[in-house]
Amino acid sequence: MDNATYSYVNDCTPLTNCKSGRKAGGSTVVNMSQAGKKPPNDYLVWSLCNTLYVNFCCLGFMALIYSIKARDQKTLGDLRAAQECSDKAKWYNILASGWNLLIPLLLVGLLVLLLVHLGSSEGAFDFFGEDGFQSFMKLFSR
Repeated sequence: MDNATYSYVNDCTPLTNCKSGRKAGGSTVVNMSQAGKKPPNDYLVWSLCNTLYVNFCCLGFMALIYSIKARDQKTLGDLRAAQECSDKAKWYNILASGWNLLIPLLLVGLLVLLLVHLGSSEGAFDFFGEDGFQSFMKLFSR
């Protein structure tokens, strides 16, 4: 496209196919930088779930803070800052979810190991019997 100015006679009506009715217009600038981009996720629901569940070391709370910041920045139109906050919220949510799954699994595993050990012949002892404390101490003296 060239930037030359054109002068046409304005004798055509709309919806006609005559070129003489066209007027040279000014330049139109279309900002295409944000057009194809999808706005970043804020992970707010995931953050709320992590905050209300175990919330180990306040990781869920930190995720909630960054989720709210990401939503605020997205509302203000600053998509770069919204993406940064969204990434931080995502990683805090991943860490919080990992801890929220790991701690109960470790507790269940510990309980199973304790029951298996107490059910074996070597680990069985009677707390309230005559040799209860000695049997208990033998478990840790091996």
